Amino acid sequence: MFSISARAFKQHIQVTPRLAPRNFSSVLKCQTSTRFFHQTTPFLNSKDSKVKINYDGTPESYIKKETDPRAFDMNISTVDLAYDKHSTDLPTSQQPIVFLHGLFGSKSNNRMVSKRLVKTLNRDVYCLDLRNFGDSPHSEEMDIPSMCADVEKFMWDHELEEPILMGHSMGAKVAMGVALRAPETVSLMIAVDNAPVDLSVGGSGFSAFGRYVNALSQIEHKGAELKSLKDCDKVLAQVEKNETIRQFLLTNMKRSPDGQGYKSRVPLDIIGKNLDSIGAFPFAGSGKRFHKPALFVRGKQSAYVADEYLNAIAEYYPKFDCVDIDAGHWLISEKPDEFVDVVTRWIDFKEDY
Repeated sequence: MFSISARAFKQHIQVTPRLAPRNFSSVLKCQTSTRFFHQTTPFLNSKDSKVKINYDGTPESYIKKETDPRAFDMNISTVDLAYDKHSTDLPTSQQPIVFLHGLFGSKSNNRMVSKRLVKTLNRDVYCLDLRNFGDSPHSEEMDIPSMCADVEKFMWDHELEEPILMGHSMGAKVAMGVALRAPETVSLMIAVDNAPVDLSVGGSGFSAFGRYVNALSQIEHKGAELKSLKDCDKVLAQVEKNETIRQFLLTNMKRSPDGQGYKSRVPLDIIGKNLDSIGAFPFAGSGKRFHKPALFVRGKQSAYVADEYLNAIAEYYPKFDCVDIDAGHWLISEKPDEFVDVVTRWIDFKEDY
C-alpha cells in the first residue's frame, strides 16, 4: 500500500484557485490563519505555479446564525437502518467505514466502491440506507438531526468503536452532523461534495431536487399511461438532461402491484416537504468543532463546495483536508477509480501519521 512520510506530506505549495484552469486532478487545502490555500500533496503530482489566494469566506446568504433546537437533541425518535456489510476475507482489527448515501440513493449505490475499499484498506465497510430510502423504515420526521440520531444508534447497536464515517451529498451532511453531535464516536470523517452551509434556499443547484420530486410524482400520477421505464425517462428528461442522473433517479421507481404504471419506492411527499430541512446545516452558530481529521472531496464540475465555503468548513472542522476530483456532483459513480485512490491514500496516511 502507498505510504509517504509526514514531512513530505506537509510540504506547502500554493496554487491557483479552484475555478481557474489547472493541469492536476486533485488538490489539498490547508488553513493558514484566516486564509486558505490549495496545497498539493506528493501523491497527487501537482506541477502548478505558486500563486497566493485569499478567500473572503462563505457568503452571508448561506450562513444561519442560530442553531436549530433539534441539532444536538439526543432524545430524537430513531428508526433501525437497513444495511449491507462488506467484509474482509480474514478478521481485521482496522476501524470499519460507515458509508452514507445521498438524496434518492441507497446502500446499493456504493456497493462496488465499498468492495474495493475493503480490499485496499483491509477493513469492513457498512453501507446504510438512511430513513425513507432503500429498505429502511419511512418516517414523517426527516431532517439532518433525525438522520444523525439513526446513524448514532446504528453504531451503538453494532458496537462499532470509532469507525470512519463517510457520506455523499445528503449523507455528507449527516456525517458532518454526527461528527459534531458525538465526536467521540468517530475517528475520521469524510464528506463527499457537500459543505457545512445552508442550501435550503436553493443554492448550488440544490433546487434541482425539487424538480426531481415533482417529475417522479408525475410518473406516479400518469399510471397506466407509462408502459415502460423508457416512458418514465421521457418525463424525467423534461427536468434533467443528464441520462446517467435520470437512470439513477429511476432506481427509485418500481412497477405498481397491479401492473398499471409505476410507483415510487421512497415517500416522495415526505421528501418533498422536507427538502429545506435536508439542505440546511442545523449546527450553525453552535460553536461546536470536530477536532479530528476530516476530508472533503469535491467534484470540480460541481458547485456544492465552492472555494467561498472553505472558511465555513474550517470553522467546524479545523483539521480538514480537501481534494478535488474532475467530475460532477455524483463523482463516486463518475470517477470510482480516482475516488477509491484518494480515500485509500488519505485514510492510510492519517492512520499511520
